[in-house]
Amino acid sequence: MTPSARIAATVALLGDVAAAPRRPADATSNAFFRERRYIGSGDRRAVAERAWSVLRQKLRLDWHLAQHNMPSTPRMLIMAHLLLVERWTIDGVLQGFPGGRFNAGPPDPGEMAVIQALAGKPLSEEGQPAAPRFNLPDWALEGFQARFGDELPAAAAAMDQAAPLDLRANLLRGTVEQAAAALAAEGIPTERMTYSPWGLRIPDRRPILASKAFTDGLIEIQDEGSQLIALLTGARPGMRVVDYCAGAAGKTLAVAAMMGNRGRIVACDVSSTRLEGAVKRLRRAGVDNAERHLLVAGDRWVKRRAGQFDRVLVDAPCSGTGTWRRNPDARSRTTARDLAELVTKQREILDHVAELVRPGGRLVYATCSVLPDEDGSQVEAFLARHADYETVPLAEAWAEAASGMAQELPPPPGSGPWMELAPHSHGTDGFFAAVLRRKQ
Repeated sequence: MTPSARIAATVALLGDVAAAPRRPADATSNAFFRERRYIGSGDRRAVAERAWSVLRQKLRLDWHLAQHNMPSTPRMLIMAHLLLVERWTIDGVLQGFPGGRFNAGPPDPGEMAVIQALAGKPLSEEGQPAAPRFNLPDWALEGFQARFGDELPAAAAAMDQAAPLDLRANLLRGTVEQAAAALAAEGIPTERMTYSPWGLRIPDRRPILASKAFTDGLIEIQDEGSQLIALLTGARPGMRVVDYCAGAAGKTLAVAAMMGNRGRIVACDVSSTRLEGAVKRLRRAGVDNAERHLLVAGDRWVKRRAGQFDRVLVDAPCSGTGTWRRNPDARSRTTARDLAELVTKQREILDHVAELVRPGGRLVYATCSVLPDEDGSQVEAFLARHADYETVPLAEAWAEAASGMAQELPPPPGSGPWMELAPHSHGTDGFFAAVLRRKQ
C-alpha cells in the first residue's frame, strides 16, 4: 500500500471504531481486517499501529480540534495526529490526502485553516487543562490524582506508552527455562520478569499465537501484574479454590498450575461465551482439576457452598484504567456513570461471595484499576461491613506465597496493606489486590 492508502485505511478503521463506541476497538479492528484480507500483514501492522496511536492520544487531539471548533472526525483526527504526534509538515499532510475512496479528497478550506493553525504546535502545551495535559478523561482525573499524588506526571506518561508482551510459563507443561529455550529456538528472545517467578517478557510486539511454545501450552499470554494476583492467592495442592469472575480463565490457569493439578478450582462467570472459550485454554494448558460454573440470576450456588473454600479470588469487573496502555480506546469508552455502576457491582459481588470462604481461608479482591474508589476504598468499606474479615498485609501474603516457591522471590512490590501496581513504578499494567482473611 502507498503511504496515502495506509492513511485512507486508518481513516476507515477509525470510522468503524467511532460507529461502535461501546465495542472494544480491538474487536472492531479484528473484524475490519477480516473483511479486508487483501491488506498484507505489513500494511495491517502499520495501519493498526497508527490507529492505536490516534486512540491513545485522542483526548489531546480532541482538545486541540475543539479550540478551533472542529469536530473530531476520523479524517480530522488523522490530520491532527500527523501534525502533532508524528510531526509531519503541512505539505506532507496534503500529500497524504490526495483523494480516494475513504479520505474523500484533499482538505477543504475549513480543514486547511485548522491544519495551518496546528502545524508546528506541541501536543501538550502551557495553558492546557489538567485532563488533556495528562491525557486523562475528566471523570478519572480526581482518582488518578488521589492515587498518584506528586507522581501523577510520571504515572500518566507511562500510561501513554505501548505495553510489552508478557508471558507466563505454564509449570504443568515445563519449566520457565524450558519455555524461554523453546521460544528462543523459534527466534523469539525473552527476558525474565522482576517479580513473577513464572514470567517472561518480550520487549517488542511479536506474533506469538502460532508459536509451538504457545500451541503446546508451554506459555500463556498474561501481564506480570495479573500473574502476581494469582501468586497472592497462595493456592496449594489439595485446596478448594473459586475464581469467581473468571472470564476466559487466565488466572484460573495460573492458580491451577500453582496447585499442580491437585485439589479443585471452580471458574465462575456470568458469560457462557467466556466460559466456553476457557475450555480450549484449559485443555491446551493441561489443566484437569478445574470445573466451570455459569452464574445466572437467582443462582443459589454460593449459598449451597458457604464456608467450603480455602481461597476465593474475585477479579472484579472494573473501569480497566490500569490497562490503558493496551486498551487506549477505553479512555473514551468509559464514563463517570460506568464507574459508579461498577463500584456498586463490586460491592455486591464482595458481599455475596464472602460466605464462600471457610474460617481461616482467604478472599483475594483484585482489579485492573488504579482508582481508589474501586480499590482501597472498596476494601475498607467491605471490612467495615464484615467484622469477620481482616487484612493480610502484602508483606505477609507475599512471604507465605514465597514459601511455596522452588526459587527465592524478590521483595514484594510495595510495603502497604495491599498490592498497588502501575506501569511507571513496576513495569506492569495498573493492578490492585487485597488479601483478606476470614477469622477463625
